[in-house]
Amino acid sequence: MKRIFFLWIYTLVTGFVYSQTIEQVITENRSLTANNYQAYPEPTWQQSPAPRGYVPFYISTYNRHGSRFLINPKDYTYPQQVLGKADSANVLTSVGKQTLDIVNRMNAMAEKRLGELTPAGARQHRGIARRMYHNFPEVFADSAGIDARSTIVIRCILSMMNECMELQGLNPALRISTDASLHDMPYLNRDNAKLNELSHLPEAEATRRYIAQKYVHPQRLMAALFSDSLFVKQHVEPARLMNNLFDIACNMQSHDTDMELYSLFTTRECIDLWSKNNISWYLYGGAAPQTKGWMPYKEAELLRNILRTADEFLATGRHGATLRFGHESCLLPLVALLELEHYGRTYTDMDSLAEHWRSFEVFPMASNVQFVFYRKPGSDDILVKVLLNEKERHMPVSTDMYPYYHWKDVKQYYDVKLRKYDESEYKN
Repeated sequence: MKRIFFLWIYTLVTGFVYSQTIEQVITENRSLTANNYQAYPEPTWQQSPAPRGYVPFYISTYNRHGSRFLINPKDYTYPQQVLGKADSANVLTSVGKQTLDIVNRMNAMAEKRLGELTPAGARQHRGIARRMYHNFPEVFADSAGIDARSTIVIRCILSMMNECMELQGLNPALRISTDASLHDMPYLNRDNAKLNELSHLPEAEATRRYIAQKYVHPQRLMAALFSDSLFVKQHVEPARLMNNLFDIACNMQSHDTDMELYSLFTTRECIDLWSKNNISWYLYGGAAPQTKGWMPYKEAELLRNILRTADEFLATGRHGATLRFGHESCLLPLVALLELEHYGRTYTDMDSLAEHWRSFEVFPMASNVQFVFYRKPGSDDILVKVLLNEKERHMPVSTDMYPYYHWKDVKQYYDVKLRKYDESEYKN
């Protein structure tokens, strides 16, 4: 009864609360703690039928690259060096030796491949393209034009090419153009120095210090890995090692391997480390009060491009798609800026954030936002629905036919948001 009462209070205050606690969710599926390293989940839901007489004719997307190797070489080499030094000093436990063996093998696998797309990542994008083609066949009929743009990062380019090759194989008549140029970086992966400054406000920095202290407790893990506490004190940065090993454990999902490191961590440690990362990402891209709620506007130019490109395409009367490929660091704030579901809301209590806002739902590997446009012969009322990771989502606009919205209403709402940004001190 108390649980029901507190759920009601949470909902009254915030407007949203999950039905399951984060402890329940992660206990059932530990892989979710991988957060932005999580492998793309295969969709199991169906698309709602379109209103009578309406057919899809245009899709506009932003896609994160698929599963990849870790980016920073120190993510692999620091654990390797510390555990290797301990092994030479004969102070590794049997668990420590097993961990060193896995880290060595992962480091060898990643040699000269840091940040690169893995075969799993390629498959994810081929699957997305295949489902997009079959869910909305009218968009890709005949010699439809497909305009695909990527950031200049190789994993994004290869993600783009895998989607495009899959589409071309399904319909060889498609006219597909691909590009990866600095020309498109101002909206595909824009850097806003003014907004970046907000991430260093005292309130944000204090929150980061708080969560590092609250959620990272490496003592048990150090005792499991090392037999000599003096060695740990003199040669190991325990929190750093714990975080590095957790990242490697999480990113195992990106590889076709039976190696695993999740067993190093208790369920409580997984929940805590995920909670720290969840709050960090909320500070980065959510409407956090510590950053004055402005971080979603990092993707103002991406939203502007989506709106403008859609209007330009609608004016042609054709059918086809615009595909964009980039990063989770763009997709997360874009989802918050779009205010899909509850992801654009402001939450003040970081201790309870996990009950309202869970980043793993937004940006697994190959995550994507798809705007699907519909038209009806004899009508100029264009409809649109938005998918987050191929699931229909609510937009902050009134509609009489969810999940379908009137494009004129959607565009008007987001135009107002962009004017707010254009008139602010943060426009860059």
